[in-house]
Amino acid sequence: MDVKQHVFVAMSGGVDSAVAVAKLLEQGYAVTGIHMQTWKDPKWQAVINDLPAPEKLAEITANALGIPFVLLDIRDKFYQTVVQKFLREYLTGMTPNPCLFCNPQVKWGILQSYALAQGASYFATGHYARIEQLSSGKVRLLRGVDQSKDQSYVLSMLSQFQLSHSLLPLGDMTKVAVRAQAQAISLPVADRQDSQDLCFLGNVDYRDFLRRYAPESYKMGEIIDFHGNVLGQHEGLALYTIGQRKGIRVAAAEPYYVIDKDVENNRLIVGFAEQTGKRGLIAVQPRWISGEAPEIGQPYEVMIRYRAKPEEAVLDNASETEFRLEFKKPLRGITPGQVAVLYRGVECLGGGTIQRFA
Repeated sequence: MDVKQHVFVAMSGGVDSAVAVAKLLEQGYAVTGIHMQTWKDPKWQAVINDLPAPEKLAEITANALGIPFVLLDIRDKFYQTVVQKFLREYLTGMTPNPCLFCNPQVKWGILQSYALAQGASYFATGHYARIEQLSSGKVRLLRGVDQSKDQSYVLSMLSQFQLSHSLLPLGDMTKVAVRAQAQAISLPVADRQDSQDLCFLGNVDYRDFLRRYAPESYKMGEIIDFHGNVLGQHEGLALYTIGQRKGIRVAAAEPYYVIDKDVENNRLIVGFAEQTGKRGLIAVQPRWISGEAPEIGQPYEVMIRYRAKPEEAVLDNASETEFRLEFKKPLRGITPGQVAVLYRGVECLGGGTIQRFA
């Protein structure tokens, strides 16, 4: 490029974002690293106090790559936006995925906004997904080339504006290739392992977290079957997930599964395996990447949670506030609070929060 465009890269302190920086530098961009210091459960913070802090690892990596580094302390904002919403949704019977609202509201909502306000042309991350520029000026979000690492699902709630001002340098790479490049250029985080946990909880069990931050979630109630027969007592609706088998503690000839939650009456509804399948769902607060809902009456591949196998479903209807999906076959584990994301081939179309079965 003749004139260097400025890119801010979200640096987590891990290998993916470090290689994203290296790739953008190779492509001729002027790069600044940016790290958001987020709130962590004190119990988890105590566990990692003796480990290198992510912000320090990110800064060390930025220095090794010779780029400026910005640290934003957003702990209060993160707690208000992500953690409190996480707690509220559990208390209303939902099972949320915090990444789905953190990305548009925090990572892009705060970091990208900061980058653009500083004059940057783009904001970049180390996610495994691709952005395609169309001749119309709009963009499409596509699955990453590495199917085992594809993260388009967690980016599905981003807006057309957010994506059009974003770069995803790792979308056409495999994880193996990323590790190899990190080692080839001797990045200090080349061998750092990926985190699989919620960033603010780490390996702290969410049930323990709820006990300390939302003790009202531990309100005992009845476990009932589809006919309303009382089978036992649950320890708190927030501690159970739709499709869950273990931990119900009701004796029967075959295992019980969590089928639904009656939040109003504080009842946990259970049933046998053949009763777990649902054919449809209603999702609310839709976010369509193109800005418009996909065509009604057409089949799409749908993921009902991160890393779930895509399943075929028809989009029955869609409005500004909700949409309805009818699946080709009954599915187990359709969970209110998770996000249903639609795909057409490798293109991620967007989705919405599952509110209820249909």
